[in-house]
Amino acid sequence: MTRAATTDGLHHVELVMGMAVSIDIREPVPCAAAVRDVVAWLHHVDETFSTYIDCSEISRFGRGELSSDQLSEETADVLRRCIVLNEVTRGTFDAFAVPAPNGTMLDPSGFVKGWSIERAAAMLESAGAVNFCINAGGDIAIRGRPEPGGAWRIGIRHPDLPDQLATVLEIAGARAVATSATYERGAHIIDPRTGEPTTAIASATIVGPDLAIADAFATAVFVMGLDGLEWIEGQDGYEAYLITHDNTTHWSSGF
Repeated sequence: MTRAATTDGLHHVELVMGMAVSIDIREPVPCAAAVRDVVAWLHHVDETFSTYIDCSEISRFGRGELSSDQLSEETADVLRRCIVLNEVTRGTFDAFAVPAPNGTMLDPSGFVKGWSIERAAAMLESAGAVNFCINAGGDIAIRGRPEPGGAWRIGIRHPDLPDQLATVLEIAGARAVATSATYERGAHIIDPRTGEPTTAIASATIVGPDLAIADAFATAVFVMGLDGLEWIEGQDGYEAYLITHDNTTHWSSGF
């Protein structure tokens, strides 16, 4: 954990959920307790939903040690939302049909990470923060601007050249950016319809108003491949930017 106060804000990095979560807050900066509450929330999410922790609630439920009636309302709500997303994405996002590290076939991680960061953003807003960026391994929640009249610059990594960017987005306001790709963990994204890893494209980035949904949509569009561009056109407020293995870029009409 690192925290640095600057003349124009606060920067905090927390190791949680197997990654570094960066919280960059510009003026006005809320009280220190607000950041502590966000950090506590992220660790709570990890303890509850991690498929790498054998005693997490999601692992116990996946193994059948807990019934649906025994789930916390929080976990039950996440799973209900995953069911809805499965229907919306035509089965290309399915938290109940992909192998998890705990040996089960239940892994809502493709929704939970974005959901947890979106809620963290809401917590900071409630504490008075207006301008900030939370980056959780490429899933990003943005509010306001880094400085008056400016925009947050979000780099989309080139899938084959780790030291280069494919493009840079300039975003202000309340927005979310989520990317699904195989360059960090190999072919780990499963097509729930076949049960096999999918590598039809190199990366899929979704921009929209809600990171929980954008996170799931990024997984779904990655599974769909280029067909995902037509599908995303029907999802109000969400846009896609895809990179294929020949380094060709494709994007939806409003990107």
